[in-house]
Amino acid sequence: MIPFEALLPYGVIIIMFGVAGTGMSAAKLLREGGNKPRVHRDAWDKMMMERDMRLTKEYRKQSDEPIAPEEFKTSSVWRASRIWDD
Repeated sequence: MIPFEALLPYGVIIIMFGVAGTGMSAAKLLREGGNKPRVHRDAWDKMMMERDMRLTKEYRKQSDEPIAPEEFKTSSVWRASRIWDD
């Protein structure tokens, strides 16, 4: 028969794994704004995330307004570039 004192460290280890897993899950959930994390993001998804960021100031929040806010007109992602070198 195994004395219960030998099983206490295993119980502590199992509890700490549970605490760490729950903490990581909660941190990921908070980082994503309460939504499931996005996986397999391609260029289109990244472009839409940037657009959502400019529209709503959050990556995961979307807007259903038919007219964009005024600040959206000046927050373009197009960068100025020179065509000819002078």
